[in-house]
Amino acid sequence: MMNGVVSQSMRNKGLGYKINWGISFPELKRMANEYDKDYELAVALWKEDIRECKILATLIMPANEMLPDMAELWVSEIPNYEMAEMAAFNLFQYIDNAKDLALKWLSSDKETELICGYNVLSRLFMKGEELSFREINEFIDQSQAVLGSDNISVRHAALNSLSRFSQLSEEHKLIVDTALKNTKLSSI
Repeated sequence: MMNGVVSQSMRNKGLGYKINWGISFPELKRMANEYDKDYELAVALWKEDIRECKILATLIMPANEMLPDMAELWVSEIPNYEMAEMAAFNLFQYIDNAKDLALKWLSSDKETELICGYNVLSRLFMKGEELSFREINEFIDQSQAVLGSDNISVRHAALNSLSRFSQLSEEHKLIVDTALKNTKLSSI
């Protein structure tokens, strides 16, 4: 199943893994569907520095068994933005306390944790998840801080999250528009 062209392209873009077969996500998802959710197998796969093993781990880990301590461990071991997105979309958005963990990750100085945090919040906003007044202020403050970042992956994740937040209601849109008023971005 190896796709050498894709694997080489990923390497050229800085997505380094010990081994990268370049297998497409739909194919990996099909493979994961052949297994039941399996905690022990997911943990074993995550330990490998192999792109496809890590993605499969995010797909077969039972979300109800992913405790906050383990989520913190996994997020600290994420090697790049691709895996940060995969972990957020395939697993972290479904775990208990996902919102709390995502907000915590927004205060990190690690690119991968920031990307996870913003992507998890994006997914939660798509499901109608609300934030408290304090959480809104924290989210907006952290977002404003990273919008000036040189890191395009983090900026992109933050903008997507702000966009999803603004779609919750007209009030939410007004909050985002006001926050972006003093930036190069006038509205989302």
